[in-house]
Amino acid sequence: MKRLFGNLVVLALVTAVAAFFAAPAVGFFAIRSAAEAGDVQGLTRLIDFQAVRHSLRPQLSGGVQAPAPSFLEDPIGAVRRQMERTPVLNAPDVDAYLTPAAISALTRGEGRYASHWSGAVAPQAGADTPKPWPRPVFWSVNRARMAVQDQGGSRTVFTFERRGPFEWVLVQIGLPDGAAPAAPAPAKPSSKP
Repeated sequence: MKRLFGNLVVLALVTAVAAFFAAPAVGFFAIRSAAEAGDVQGLTRLIDFQAVRHSLRPQLSGGVQAPAPSFLEDPIGAVRRQMERTPVLNAPDVDAYLTPAAISALTRGEGRYASHWSGAVAPQAGADTPKPWPRPVFWSVNRARMAVQDQGGSRTVFTFERRGPFEWVLVQIGLPDGAAPAAPAPAKPSSKP
């Protein structure tokens, strides 16, 4: 009886450790599934939208991601940067990347082209639609990064943060380098009868 109990305890520990390390991948697949189903409530539980918006803004505007120097560390540099700042006339549309259809496209590795799917309906993922597997890029106790690579080699990186023993939330999306593509022109109706 003691041997059976000991084996059950070891099995429970191994299962807990495996679940602990596999939780970010489970979170990624849960986001992909919720996005393909258009489950906004599920995405709200799995994604910290405020943090993701904050991470996407500098990538879309081409701004520097380094924080500005504080007034105490570099008073002249802080004043100069404040005076050099120009208001952003056309702020990037971060929300175009945060619709269920765009998130589904991001999890398939479409990178900056995912904003074209900002419509209300997610693209239907059929048998011919590639769904690349995420690869772990970085893993620590409280943060993990999973990367999805498209056929051209560009990587979209998803950063997850631990919010509980087995709960991971998406807090950052790293888009591939380059400029955001222009939206495709709407199709013109044919004049033929």
